[in-house]
Amino acid sequence: MAGKKRVVIVGGGIAGLGVVNTLVSKAGDLVDVYVITRDRYYVGGPTRPLLLTNEEEYGRIVRGYENVRNINLIVGSVVSIDPGNRVVNYSETLYGLGSRSINYDYLVIAPGVVYDGSSIIGYDKYWWRVANVYDVGRVHVLKDWVWKLNSGTVVVYAPKAPYRCAPAPTETALLIHTVLRHRGVRDRVRIIHVDANDKTQPPVIADVVKSIYDKAGIELITNQEITEIGDGEVVTKSGERYKYDVLALLEPNRAPSFIKEAGLGTDWFEVRSPTDLRSPKFDDVYGAGDAAKLPYPKNQEIAFESALFAANGILSDLGVDEKVNVQYAFVGWAYVGNVDGRLETNSVQFGFDYTQQPPKPMKDPEPKRDYTLQKDRWMQTYLSRLFSY
Repeated sequence: MAGKKRVVIVGGGIAGLGVVNTLVSKAGDLVDVYVITRDRYYVGGPTRPLLLTNEEEYGRIVRGYENVRNINLIVGSVVSIDPGNRVVNYSETLYGLGSRSINYDYLVIAPGVVYDGSSIIGYDKYWWRVANVYDVGRVHVLKDWVWKLNSGTVVVYAPKAPYRCAPAPTETALLIHTVLRHRGVRDRVRIIHVDANDKTQPPVIADVVKSIYDKAGIELITNQEITEIGDGEVVTKSGERYKYDVLALLEPNRAPSFIKEAGLGTDWFEVRSPTDLRSPKFDDVYGAGDAAKLPYPKNQEIAFESALFAANGILSDLGVDEKVNVQYAFVGWAYVGNVDGRLETNSVQFGFDYTQQPPKPMKDPEPKRDYTLQKDRWMQTYLSRLFSY
């Protein structure tokens, strides 16, 4: 094979670096790898909710790219993709100025999700009233509000699935309860969880969450989609109104617009199948991670596994016989806070084996402190593996 093949990866998260890790280890001499990422750093997601209770800190989950060897790092935002001519156009500035281009032999699109509140009336005016544990720039805002709140109402909202990290809204509600109980003001604060789905996500532990909500005094309202935000009030599609002092709202999720504009999908990047991550239109363009349209939850484990399938596809095309073993199956943990108000969060364990049809679920409905510690070790293992090799 004459010359190295240029692999351009859009996204420097778990999926993007999962592809990097695999290609470098299996086909290092055959590829030049470029990673386009909007930020010079990565912030881990799964343990981020514990920032609210001071059980996590930014220093443990932030990583720079300087220790990721054998890649060419481009800090910039993708402006457009021309898959017919194998070109990615990107900007190195926030405002899209100074556009540059890079050609590729293979393209992997793994940029994660966009939180898009544009469909919610009033969002453009009252976005500053919104905070959640997803947006790195708003986590600390939510924490500050919760630690200062002495009375009033907290509204937590989950949009229609799919969205990134299914249990995070319930984790948010229970961790807010924990902080308020710890501070001794919980009896003066109403917590309402409004959910656009018929059950809290993931459904396999919805019954466990409901039981803990009942113990914690958290009100759960399902099948209610928030369509309007005001200054201190939200309105649902059915016309129900809920006052709030703190609004922990997750906006609907979608893939970045450049995917749709390039004809690679609508809300999500279209793939040929869960194990063949190529675009149906282009053999040299792959999707991976949360931006890919997969029939599975959008979580870190699925994102990483999809990255391995994408990498295996490129390895096959390069004639590399050695692949990585991968299947869609995972065990995860959902924070359920501490009903008694101790800043020692418990978790429940759940999982799915998607190699069986119908998919085989599992769960341990008993909240355990050890599951929280397991989740921390799992997160740190990912960060160590992908950001320092």
